[in-house]
Order: sequence, then structure tokens, then C-alpha cells
Amino acid sequence: MPFAKPLILLVDDDAPLRKYLGTLLAGAGYEVLPAENGEQALKEMETHTAAAVVLDLGLPDIDGQQLLVKLRERLETPIVVLSARDDPAEKIAALDHGADDYLTKPFSSGELLARIRLALRHHAQANPADKSPILAFGGLRVDLFAHRVFVEGREIHLTPIEFKVLALFVRHAGKVLHHRFLLNEVWGPAAPQQAQNVRVLIAGLRRKIETDPARPRHLLTEQGIGYRLMPCEADPAQNADQPSAAR
Repeated sequence: MPFAKPLILLVDDDAPLRKYLGTLLAGAGYEVLPAENGEQALKEMETHTAAAVVLDLGLPDIDGQQLLVKLRERLETPIVVLSARDDPAEKIAALDHGADDYLTKPFSSGELLARIRLALRHHAQANPADKSPILAFGGLRVDLFAHRVFVEGREIHLTPIEFKVLALFVRHAGKVLHHRFLLNEVWGPAAPQQAQNVRVLIAGLRRKIETDPARPRHLLTEQGIGYRLMPCEADPAQNADQPSAAR
């Protein structure tokens, strides 16, 4: 029987937490399909089409990173990782394996719901029935075919490498793109893996597309991981560059 509401596949072996999250998601208007391990999650995906997946990495039968790979092979659905693993290497691996977002336990229920809404919204924007080469993010407008960029209606000039990077963010809007991914995509895997190259490029882009580059509204820093292109709904005060932040 088809579900009347968006279906969330919830994969977590912690029964009390799974029950709490099920109640939280149901209260937010979702149908919930719980799975207590990786094998059950894969079986559920054979008979149900989930709008999104909330995935814990610490599962009893299969490592969550391996399950993430298997799910991504089968799905284009947004996957939000919810895990107690706060090592940046784990986060980067999850993003490499296809996660759309990564939230560390303990977490705010409001933030989890916001991350799910964001993942669903950006998935819908990236997969419309009639895909448009022109995408708008608040006052930022990018024409991928014509290679033109407008900020608040004013056309700005980007260098070819700046446009290449911005196009990557547009195509992966809402997702975290980490330093290594950007280095490989822009300069190639054989190039020296120097994160400073990315930081310089991002700083240049911010000067051109942000009203206040020190308080970015679009191109946000995910500390220790990389960057994310967001709509203007985020609080820029939370993303002001700090000297100690990994940018």
C-alpha cells in the first residue's frame, strides 16, 4: 500500500532512540519505516520507496559506511547520517560514500528535522520534472549553460576556475563538498593536495557573490570538512569566518 505522506527509512539499532525518532518524525508529518539493522534496511528498500533515509553508522550486523555505499548504489534518495562518530575522517568518508548530510549525536530534534527538510528540498530542486539550467539561491542566480552569474540582478564576472567551482556547488546544492573532493574535481587527482588552494578560491568567490564575505549567506563553511552552498535562510552570524576555523 502506498504511503500518503513522505516516507522516511529510519535505520538505528538503539530501540529507545528509534522509538523517539519515530514519534518525532511522525509528528512532523512523515511516515516512518523503522529498521534495526542493515539487513532489514536493505530488505525494506526492496519493497518501499523512501523519500529520505536517516542512518546511524553504528549497526550490529554491517558497518554503517558499508551500508551507506549499498544504499547509495540503489537510491538517489537523500541520506542524512545521524551518528555518535564525530571524527572528521568519518564525516568525510560518509560524504564520499554518498551521504547528503551528517549530524552528530547528541543532536537537536529541531536541527534534525531542518536537515531532513533541507535535503528533501534540494533533492527536489536538483531533480525537477523539467530541469532548468538556471538556478536561483536568494539573490544569487547561476546560468549553467550560458556561464553567467548574477547577484541581486547585477551580472558579475567569474574566472573560468571560479565558475567551475561555483557550478559544482550549484549541482550539489545543500550538500557538503569537502576539500579533497574540490581539489580532485578542479585540479585533478594528480595535483598536490593543498587545502590552501581551495581556501584562496573560496575567499575569491565569496568576495564576488556575497554581500559581506566575512558573514557569508550562500557559501558556508563546514568546520573541518569543507563548504556548502545554501539558500539565504541560514543565519550568517553563525558562519562568520573565525581565525581558528578550518576553511
